[in-house]
Amino acid sequence: MGRVAIVTGAASGIGAASSSLFAAHGAHVLAVDRDPDPLMALADSHPRISPLTVDLSDGDAPALCVEAARRLAGGRLDIVFANAGIAVSAPVAGHGDADWQRVLDVNLSASFRLARAAIEALCAAPAGRFIATASLMADHTDHGLAAYCASKAGLTGLVRALALEMGRHGATANWIEPGAIRTGMTAALWDARPDIAEIWARKAVLRRLGNPDDVARVALFLASDDSAFVTGQGIAVDGGMTLRA
Repeated sequence: MGRVAIVTGAASGIGAASSSLFAAHGAHVLAVDRDPDPLMALADSHPRISPLTVDLSDGDAPALCVEAARRLAGGRLDIVFANAGIAVSAPVAGHGDADWQRVLDVNLSASFRLARAAIEALCAAPAGRFIATASLMADHTDHGLAAYCASKAGLTGLVRALALEMGRHGATANWIEPGAIRTGMTAALWDARPDIAEIWARKAVLRRLGNPDDVARVALFLASDDSAFVTGQGIAVDGGMTLRA
């Protein structure tokens, strides 16, 4: 690949798998997360992965990411994978303002600021790529996920707007909608309640939970020349779960 990529939420799950896969295909990867120890372990696993420990909800952090990435290989930036995300489970009536704002800050506003900081470089790149991790919950919902669903639906709207603005420069913007994927966010619940994990596995027509590599391979496609004529689109990585919706 030989390109420079930013991957956020890189310390575990989809972000770690994508960082490793991008690097294995020749990219220089700036792996970004707020959790330093697993991030350093990831960076130690491959010479083309460089760590950056920041909290993306801090207003200056996205611009710092772009600056750091452009120092990796001669000032270029080709790929941004806005993957970092959090969830808070609460009914609307019991959803505090602070939790609501925190979810939107991480899932939506940080992605907006990252896109704003990176768009000039992506449009100047030979094949700029912006990719975001949304969710099936951008189009659907579940109990207690008002903030999460709102943030992910907003993210898809942001990426559509980016695709429109970036298109005349030959750059693309797309998003991924994971279904039930075993990540750090979900594993704690599913390990404690295997019955719940089994319910989610049965909802997929492939009869299994997804894993981070399932999503990372789609991210690699969207980052590559193979997706050159794909923009403004969401790809569900859900094992066919939405066929039953």
